[in-house]
Amino acid sequence: MKDTFKHKGKRQQLAAIVEAKGVKDKKVLEAIKNIPRHLFMDSSFEDHAYQDKAFPIAADQTISQPYTVAFQSELLEIKKGETILEIGTGSGYQTAVLCELGAKVYSIERQQELYKKTKLFLSKIGYRPKFLSFGDGYKGLPEYAPFDKIIVTAGAPFVPKALLSQLKVGGRMVIPVGDNVQVMTLYIRKSAKEFEKREYGDFRFVPLLEDKN
Repeated sequence: MKDTFKHKGKRQQLAAIVEAKGVKDKKVLEAIKNIPRHLFMDSSFEDHAYQDKAFPIAADQTISQPYTVAFQSELLEIKKGETILEIGTGSGYQTAVLCELGAKVYSIERQQELYKKTKLFLSKIGYRPKFLSFGDGYKGLPEYAPFDKIIVTAGAPFVPKALLSQLKVGGRMVIPVGDNVQVMTLYIRKSAKEFEKREYGDFRFVPLLEDKN
């Protein structure tokens, strides 16, 4: 599939929709305009690529709704060069947004099939996360910690302590918490033991899978 002027026009419209829903961060909106979301989906579903909705992809996962991706990215307040841990690589769309924002991205995917596919695909279209791994998101990546920011892109029934411990003091973690419906939650690390918690309403995500092996 190619990226045409028509696609670019649709992305401008999508960014306008996301902005109208309340996302103000210009860099995040630019990322939405720049990333060819249709390439992250099966070509037969190309018509759905620039609608503001989630869509099924491989391994019972979804490519997140653009508004949700933009909203989480805005909450992180990313500065260029920051290290970011992403839990749930999925289609790689959120990963690409983080790369567009100039972050050094470390990403974990639990589904082997998706991990292999996305790793190849991202490098093919020019997005190169620092580290992409197959593994258990609940454990994070302690060997690369601490991180400036952490983003969880699947619904977590609870907040994994391992992830909070891998956040730098002053760092921000955005995580949707809950079972059927999740509350978008922001944690700001104030000190070694103190976290400030803020909540931003209900969202729906596929569940964050634990490694049962």
